[in-house]
Amino acid sequence: MTPFDIHAAIAILRDEYRFWKTPAVTIVAQCDRSPFKVLVSCIISLRTKDEVTAQASMRLFERAATPEAMQSLPVDQVAELIYPAGFYRNKAQQIVEIAKRLVDEYGGRVPDEIDELLKFKGVGRKTANLVLTLGFAKAGICVDTHVHRICNRWGYVSTKTPDETEIALRKKLPAEYWIEINDLLVAFGQNHCHPVSPRCSTCRLAEMCAKIGVGSSR
Repeated sequence: MTPFDIHAAIAILRDEYRFWKTPAVTIVAQCDRSPFKVLVSCIISLRTKDEVTAQASMRLFERAATPEAMQSLPVDQVAELIYPAGFYRNKAQQIVEIAKRLVDEYGGRVPDEIDELLKFKGVGRKTANLVLTLGFAKAGICVDTHVHRICNRWGYVSTKTPDETEIALRKKLPAEYWIEINDLLVAFGQNHCHPVSPRCSTCRLAEMCAKIGVGSSR
């Protein structure tokens, strides 16, 4: 089997990206490259539709856009502002706790190292990498369900979990694509390469893709 041409794939995805909806967290980063806002919007986005994430983030940041302001908000108020995000009460608690720790232990600044970010409750590798890439423009590979699914579907990697996919991509993916791979594949996964019944008949990557795990397609 011919090795998957990642360079050709990225070129196609970049071209198609302009026709797709931009992921909510990316919009937050584009509006204001604030690591804190990226971190908070990432937490809100977990198990939440992008439209809800975008609106909830906007409401919350209008009320509190910095760790100093966020730590002063009652948890119930944060929960009300981010509703109906999934698990909004738990996320509200996490957001306020993170804001307080940032002020108390980090001088109000979001750390720019993965190991430090992972010390915060509710922050996993996906979120930590997204804060690095979108918040700080530092090298990192954010692997969420879309990146994990699509890279395996292509046959570019063969892994069981998102963490394994991140490790595999760090060894294989050219460094020039590290920061943008999540943005491109999240948009691709949300708009075209769906988990179930992807739109293979109109996909410009169809001939390159091994379609691993694809049962039916459109």
